[in-house]
Amino acid sequence: MSELLWGIDLGGTKIEGVVIQKNPEFKIIDRQRLPTEASNGYDHILSQIQKLIDQISKTTGYRPDKLGIGTPGIVDQETHLIKNSNTLGLIGRPMKTDLESLLGIEVNMANDANCFAVAETLLGAVPEVTTNPEVVFGVIMGTGVGSGIVVNGKVINGKHGIAGEWGHNVLDETGDDCYCGKKGCVEMFISGPAIEKYYHKISGSKAIASDIYQYHLDGNSAANKTMNRFVHYFGKAVANVINIIDPEVIVFGGGIGKLDLIYTQGREEVKKYIFNYNLKTNFIKPKLGDSAGVIGAALL
Repeated sequence: MSELLWGIDLGGTKIEGVVIQKNPEFKIIDRQRLPTEASNGYDHILSQIQKLIDQISKTTGYRPDKLGIGTPGIVDQETHLIKNSNTLGLIGRPMKTDLESLLGIEVNMANDANCFAVAETLLGAVPEVTTNPEVVFGVIMGTGVGSGIVVNGKVINGKHGIAGEWGHNVLDETGDDCYCGKKGCVEMFISGPAIEKYYHKISGSKAIASDIYQYHLDGNSAANKTMNRFVHYFGKAVANVINIIDPEVIVFGGGIGKLDLIYTQGREEVKKYIFNYNLKTNFIKPKLGDSAGVIGAALL
């Protein structure tokens, strides 16, 4: 049924599938999940995707004629192989080609942060604050820091397929080593693990990022120092983005994106570093929640 759009959000621990109707009004027809079971290897991951599509087809009575997939990584524009994925079994694999052969349909793939950005731009929070924005920057701040750029309603991929990979810009070379091979990336300062690591370093206690934020609100000195450090680097990192692509809206998803100080202290910190006399960019929370990635995949 051509008016239904099918998407898969491939994560390290789960694979989520969705069927949506975009017109005449947006509606989720069906949404299901399966474990990725990535430790069983690449071929097993592909079979889990096939299994999930079969399950959804059985439930809905339809089968897709094309499929969008959001992945933790990107497809190299020249080799067409997966790269930059934290699901290591995908790296160097021709996943798009293999899935098209396995499923017998056209497959379009994009980074999961790009899927998040386009979903929130077209069907999520962005239309509630502005119509037809020229540039939207979508950020997922959680275990890592991923992001995507949407221009005039379309994702920008770039020559290397890395457009929007803000989390791996070097922010401060005195920072920690990053898994990508560089040192002091944005992700090493404003992700959940970065917050937790710094708090443990100065307090001797372990806590998850959301609890550290609550300790900060309660006046804990180590938590205050941790969150003040987060705000400082958040301000510098976000200002760099605004100075280059000047988005009308930035959507902050992921667990760290829920912290209210991003929209207050964080916003004030950004003002210190942008090349303008004031800050007009809208900072907003996402509307689609954990559905944004898979809905964005369907929109591919």
